[in-house]
Amino acid sequence: MVAYLALAGAIVVEVASTLSLQHSDGFRKKRWIVPVLAGYGIAYTLLSVSLAHGMPLGVAYGLWTACGVALTAILARILFKQPLTWLMSLGIAAIMCGVALVELGAAH
Repeated sequence: MVAYLALAGAIVVEVASTLSLQHSDGFRKKRWIVPVLAGYGIAYTLLSVSLAHGMPLGVAYGLWTACGVALTAILARILFKQPLTWLMSLGIAAIMCGVALVELGAAH
C-alpha cells in the first residue's frame, strides 16, 4: 500500500512540475525554477520510496510515465488550451493498455 501511495504522490508532483515548466517560459520567469526543480527531486524521491517498498521497477516506471503523460496532456488542454486530439487520446489509451499488460505480466 505504501508503494502505491508513494507512486501516486510521485505522479502528482511530477505532473505539477512539468506543468510549471510551461509557466517558467524556458526558465525566463525565475520564480518557477524552484517549483520545477524541487518538484522533480520530490517526485524521484517518492518513486524511490515505492521501489524500496517492493514495487517492481517496470511496473512503477510504467505507471508513472503513463499516468504522467495522460494527466499532463489533459491538464495542458484545460489549463493552457493546448490541443488534445482524438489521435492523441487514442495514444494515451494505448499507453494505458500497455501499462496494464506490464502490470498483469508482473503479477504472474
